[in-house]
Amino acid sequence: MRECPLRTTVVGSYPFPGWLEFACQTLEKFGSADLNELREDAVIVAIHDQAAAGLDVITDGEQTRVDFNLSFYGFLEGIEIETKPARRFGPPAHDQRGKHTVSGELLAPRGLGAVEEFERLKRLAPRGPTLKASLPGPYTLSGRLIPNDHYKDRYALTEALLPLVRVELESLVNAGCHEITVDEPSMSCYAHRADPKRLVNIFNRTVDSIAGRCRLSTHLCFGNYKGRAVGLRRYAPMFPAFLDMRVDEIHLEMASREFAEIELIRQIAEKKDVAVGIIDVKSYYIETVEEVAARVRLCLQQAPPERLSFAPDCGLSQTARWAARLKLKNMVEGVKLVRQEMKL
Repeated sequence: MRECPLRTTVVGSYPFPGWLEFACQTLEKFGSADLNELREDAVIVAIHDQAAAGLDVITDGEQTRVDFNLSFYGFLEGIEIETKPARRFGPPAHDQRGKHTVSGELLAPRGLGAVEEFERLKRLAPRGPTLKASLPGPYTLSGRLIPNDHYKDRYALTEALLPLVRVELESLVNAGCHEITVDEPSMSCYAHRADPKRLVNIFNRTVDSIAGRCRLSTHLCFGNYKGRAVGLRRYAPMFPAFLDMRVDEIHLEMASREFAEIELIRQIAEKKDVAVGIIDVKSYYIETVEEVAARVRLCLQQAPPERLSFAPDCGLSQTARWAARLKLKNMVEGVKLVRQEMKL
């Protein structure tokens, strides 16, 4: 258990400011100093919004990434970046994203960039909030790579990526990162048709060298591309196997599912901390302070306060910034209201 009860936290991503989206259309016009300034300013914006909301735990908002994971492929050797997607028009979905052809041995001689992100966050963040880094796991990263004769299937690609992610996690801890989320949404999305114990084994081997050296969490997500889920939105296929993941905290997406399967909070809390998603990032309805407080009280029927954290359902990158700011502010105020009631 960790000392702070009813923590307020986030998964990782935060929306880009509008000016950054605009600037990204013409990056070739910027010099290297301009680009560094652009990155720093965007991270400062994300830090400001999270700190202003009063969060106990903040991230850099993943402002220097493309999506939560796509930019990591730029650090890999042995791939040819992006083949044309099978479908380019119509309603947005995952099949409109391209995949990468594997052309050689998968290597990451420069690392995966997460350490540089964390060093920037340390330098720019105010004193007070806990700083958290997030990193996609190897099974999720394998999903955008096309198997070949050497890497026969997704599991073979995963095994090749696993040591690269493990080294990056070790480097983060060595850089002074005390809290890390290992994002494996693909495990959540496909657990209903994969062997969940095999997925847990992959996860545990990925984090084995840092387990116990930092606070580790994972985010069980059903997908949020353009505000849409991609996986079967049920936790039942993952449990009880996922209870054996070597993490201190498991994050559940609850708000967008009207707290279906809420009994899982009790089951997880017997072994680990639980971060409950009580803010719906797929909706532009702004939860009120009172509604947030009611959701916190509902969770307290399942687990003691020292086991609970509260967060949005998923990363906020697919939510407009104005809404993200309001949602985070009300989330923090709602949790504070319950803390005051309980004299915590």
